[in-house]
Amino acid sequence: METRRDDGVPGFAVGARIRTLREERGLSMRALGERCKLSVNTISLIERGKTSPTVASLHLLAGALGVPIVDFFHDLGGRGVVYVARDRRLRYDADGKRMESLGTGLNNQQLEPFLFTLEPDASGGPLVRHHGQEFAHCLEGRVEYQVSGASYPLEPGDSLLLEATRPHTFRNAGPSPARLLVVFQASDDLDGARRRHLDGPPS
Repeated sequence: METRRDDGVPGFAVGARIRTLREERGLSMRALGERCKLSVNTISLIERGKTSPTVASLHLLAGALGVPIVDFFHDLGGRGVVYVARDRRLRYDADGKRMESLGTGLNNQQLEPFLFTLEPDASGGPLVRHHGQEFAHCLEGRVEYQVSGASYPLEPGDSLLLEATRPHTFRNAGPSPARLLVVFQASDDLDGARRRHLDGPPS
């Protein structure tokens, strides 16, 4: 019987995919660790399915292996449905913001939803651009989106849809934490959209 994690990913599948990509490139775990700044023990645990990698770790591994992050979720048995339990989301925390993946790994995935939680004054970083379109829906608090020099205030129930090639960012404009649903669409740059909102524009 196949073992599955709560997020619907077959047990060991993501780790096995990382191991396959590493071995295809002739890299030892030590060599990969030197490239991505993760310990050999951490990589071993991920490859054996003993720990769930964070979004930050997946980004480091993807960069070291020279692949977009979604490649880790390919070849998982023709997945047409992705279920993510609320306590098993991949997440990234930095500078007063939390970014949680609400679903990744669908075959030929074109959309990717994220939940942002922003502390007061926290933002999505400097102005960024990426391919595709972006949808934002305010769930809680007050969020200010900046797009091409214009400001769009969002309160609970308000939404915004934009061409993501326009320079844009967002910030918590209220006195309490804010929650924002963001959906990226990018036929050839899903990973780029995610990375730019995590790390800002490339230098």
